Amino acid sequence: MNSIEQTLEERGARYGDFSTHAEITQRLKDIVFSCEPRPGWPPYICEALDMIMHKVGRIVNGDPLYADSWHDIAGYATLVGQIIAKDSAIYDIKQDATVPK
Repeated sequence: MNSIEQTLEERGARYGDFSTHAEITQRLKDIVFSCEPRPGWPPYICEALDMIMHKVGRIVNGDPLYADSWHDIAGYATLVGQIIAKDSAIYDIKQDATVPK
């Protein structure tokens, strides 16, 4: 089993310096979440966007050719799409597909 130091070293090699990653990711989140109508968004949309911004931050700060990061982004987007398709009855598509009734 890896020690925490080994894990941090491996992640740093893959994703770059954590402080820089955190700055990039927080700036992305500031931009995305400053837009309306976030207060009306369901938690799964906010969390998926949060995780997508985290993955984008890793890509920008680290290894952009690491396919797993791109795969994760596709996964979060797919999860949201599946929930929206399953629960489409709670949305009024004609008025505003981003805010639940």
